[in-house]
Amino acid sequence: MPGTEPPRDCARCPRLAAFRHQCRAEYPDWWNAPVYAFGNPEAWLAFAGLAPGKHGANRTGRPFTGDYAGDLLFATLAQFGLSRGAYDARVDDGLTLDGAIIVNSVKCLPPQNKPTPKEIASCRPYFEAQLAALPTVRVIVALGRIAHEAVLRAAGVRLAAYPFAHGATHALPDGRHLVDSYHCSRYNTNTGRLTPEMFADVFRTALSLRGQTSGRNSSTTAR
Repeated sequence: MPGTEPPRDCARCPRLAAFRHQCRAEYPDWWNAPVYAFGNPEAWLAFAGLAPGKHGANRTGRPFTGDYAGDLLFATLAQFGLSRGAYDARVDDGLTLDGAIIVNSVKCLPPQNKPTPKEIASCRPYFEAQLAALPTVRVIVALGRIAHEAVLRAAGVRLAAYPFAHGATHALPDGRHLVDSYHCSRYNTNTGRLTPEMFADVFRTALSLRGQTSGRNSSTTAR
């Protein structure tokens, strides 16, 4: 989305910029830059991710492309008719999203996949600008607590009023709905914290909310 993405050599976060330069020296053929949003700019459904993975989006330049988290995410998108083409873990595989878009709350690769609170805050203007540039989005799926909190801050609400819980839904003041999910990382799936069926249930919840507009602030946790 033009005008909402950071520059390729964004220097807002010194630690992330230094790590990016380190990766460029080690892997000169990789993307090694802020990873841009991917999907349909007229989407009704947005996925808020955490940050690029080193061997995934930081390598390929497309969110969730090239690592295990992407395998599960793109398989589930296909399952629910939200993508076209076959995912082959490459940016040139021809895959497109239909009615969906992926935006990361942090655009650059953080060491150990753990951005600091200051780094999350520094990248917030880009994330918020992208959500604002998606007027047709009615439902946002937050993949993990950091993404959940980034969406709430973008909505200008108190975090304590909208607690994170897998399967929880939150009616936001702007009429959108926020749906929480554990992140589709290899760790979460290997430990059983998130199963493919649990993840599919999040999509079912999102689909059920597609035509609804939230009329008041509320949170509901799936039982």
